[in-house]
Amino acid sequence: MTKTVEVKRRQEQLPDAPSPKPARIIRGRRLPNLPGSVGAWLWLAVIILPIYYVIITSFKPRAGFFRTNPLWVPDPTLENYALVLQNDFLRYFANSLIVTVGSVIPALLVSFMATYAIVRGRTKFLGMTNKLFLLGLAIPLHATIIPIYYMVGKMQLYDTLLALILPSIAFAIPISVLILASSMRNVPNELFDSMRLDGCSDWTMMWRLALPMTRPAVVTVGIYNALQVWNGFLFPLVLTQSPELRVLPLSLWAYQGQFGSNIPAVLAAVVLATLPLVVLYVVARRQLVGGLAAGFSK
Repeated sequence: MTKTVEVKRRQEQLPDAPSPKPARIIRGRRLPNLPGSVGAWLWLAVIILPIYYVIITSFKPRAGFFRTNPLWVPDPTLENYALVLQNDFLRYFANSLIVTVGSVIPALLVSFMATYAIVRGRTKFLGMTNKLFLLGLAIPLHATIIPIYYMVGKMQLYDTLLALILPSIAFAIPISVLILASSMRNVPNELFDSMRLDGCSDWTMMWRLALPMTRPAVVTVGIYNALQVWNGFLFPLVLTQSPELRVLPLSLWAYQGQFGSNIPAVLAAVVLATLPLVVLYVVARRQLVGGLAAGFSK
């Protein structure tokens, strides 16, 4: 007991050790990351400069294209846009819209129903079906163009918009099932069990529970597939030949030969073709980011 009392007295007599200060207080105010900031601004300039050049050049007159400053427009004009619109641009835009909507909506419906059956089902057949869908991701598009051309010819669909829609649906389903399955597995099973106790069928649970819970992933898949179909070039080049059935990517390629050295008109067509994608991204950017985070969280 006496030793314990002496140890306590010595500890009381010793001065308290100074508490270590945080590194931020000792070192002072944190310095900004100047190299990172400079690198970020340089990378932003690298991305913005080509976009700025395309937009600015589309407003330049053809006569003054080679004589004016490439990054400035002294006398902006809309004659390039008028010229593009007069050369069947609206028809090509309508064709792209029909092919995109006709491909994305059926692909979403089939992929969502297949995903629900794969995630909620427990049979070996559904497991093998999921593996077949994943196997579709390993097949490149260019390796199938000859069989697709042969099948489209046998079905007498060559030189039709349906010849572009059907292969686009087939290639959109595997990646759609992959993203939707990852998102649907995050839905708690308790919610499905409670709805089943209330007497709901699988069809009701799929549309009233699974669809609202996976809406960000569905929007993400829809936007991704729309971008792929809208920018598609190989299928329209091989499976169509009539000028009235051209889509926007193929029409831009044709404008290069039609307008010749009229580069401002070609870039005006590029701006008009890209504008719907920019609007789509601005409207659905929150859903797109949320769907990517939900779809690849596991």
